[in-house]
Amino acid sequence: MPWEHKTILLGVLTVYITSLVLGVEERPRDAECADLNNTTWHGYRGQRVKLQVQYLLLTRRNVDCAQMFNQESLTKEPSYFNSSHPTKVIVHGYRALGSKPSWVKELAQALLRVQDVNVLVVDWVYGASFAYNLVVENYKEVAVQISVLINQLQKHGCKLESFHFIGVSLGAHVAGFVGTLFEGKIGRITGLDPAGPMFKGADTFDRLDPSDALFVDAIHTDSDYFGISIPVGHVDFFLNGGKDQTGCARSRFPSMYGYVICDHMRALHVYMSALDGSCPLKGIPCFNYDDFLKGHCVDCDVFKGTCPTIGLSENSGIAISPIPKEQKLFLLTTSSPPFCTHHILLELKVSPLDKSAEVEVTLRTGNLGTEQRLRLQTSTTVYRTVLTHPVALCEIESIEMKNTGALFYRQGEIHFQSVCLSEFPALRREEPLCVNNINVRRGALWSHDFVQVCGIF
Repeated sequence: MPWEHKTILLGVLTVYITSLVLGVEERPRDAECADLNNTTWHGYRGQRVKLQVQYLLLTRRNVDCAQMFNQESLTKEPSYFNSSHPTKVIVHGYRALGSKPSWVKELAQALLRVQDVNVLVVDWVYGASFAYNLVVENYKEVAVQISVLINQLQKHGCKLESFHFIGVSLGAHVAGFVGTLFEGKIGRITGLDPAGPMFKGADTFDRLDPSDALFVDAIHTDSDYFGISIPVGHVDFFLNGGKDQTGCARSRFPSMYGYVICDHMRALHVYMSALDGSCPLKGIPCFNYDDFLKGHCVDCDVFKGTCPTIGLSENSGIAISPIPKEQKLFLLTTSSPPFCTHHILLELKVSPLDKSAEVEVTLRTGNLGTEQRLRLQTSTTVYRTVLTHPVALCEIESIEMKNTGALFYRQGEIHFQSVCLSEFPALRREEPLCVNNINVRRGALWSHDFVQVCGIF
């Protein structure tokens, strides 16, 4: 969907919901548990954004009941904040409808399942709910207020390197400016699809960049619309090329708003899913997405063989010095949690053709199948392409190849000198699965079964 169409849909939906929520009072707070603000949408009034920044604290001691937090909380009892623990700071982004972000508690709890940390949630819903251009003009004030709190926490024993900011959309640039204020000494900043509008051409002083923290990583999922298309960290994961995410174009959402932001919010959902590390999402360094899909990039030599991984695992940050900056990483995902899939490199060596041809390659495991169509040209004899498959290489049961050329001017028979499959990045030391000397007539289907033992066929 073109950017203009998405913008129009979002604008129409915003006006519609505004008509429903104007005049509605804020939902009463629970007497014991703190919560983020809800506010009515302020629209295009041209007025200055009123900033009301507050902080919520979640730890393993109060994982289901957030505590309102400020600098006075450090000297009051009871306070669950532990200055000897690392601190995760969650910063939401633009709130087009004035509603509180529903995902915050889920992200905080996912972080706490992995690590015993303080989770501070920055609630700036009031300041984030005006017209987008007004919010962007004032996001730095939010960062300044956060920096005041960080300074107070340092006085109580917290170290700058122990802070990890996780910023969603515009929140990523808020986190980046906090890092600028502390001269890049913050431990880590993770940007989840950092906002693109009004930031793509901005100076690094005004947006997230690698100098903002000791380590900056970002996940890009909507770089052609609401997200930013340029790398902003030491490592930048571009999922499915960073633009259209699997399942978003066809999925049914409870609202048009959900459809419009599906790609944009995929970064958040992938990150939350990846936190437990049960299904590693590894990025492959490559110059661009097209080269990645053509199988030109299959290793992580630039990182000394250790592929960066989304999440908080030991490989999510890179333990080499100096860390490469603005390194683009590519990977493919599925449409639903846990989002991980297996990258299979298909390599074909074809005898010279007299005419162009088309072949359909299918990998099968039980009732699971992965298909890929390839156009074969007279000028090329070696082809490489990346496929995804639900299971590992050693579990692939068979490969099928069909010569789909049906027109009289297509190649009548294709001779494949070799067909090889290999998984990358290499999780195990497996030999490629290869089949040699195959002849496939036009319109015919050829198949070969593999023995389900790793490395043997």
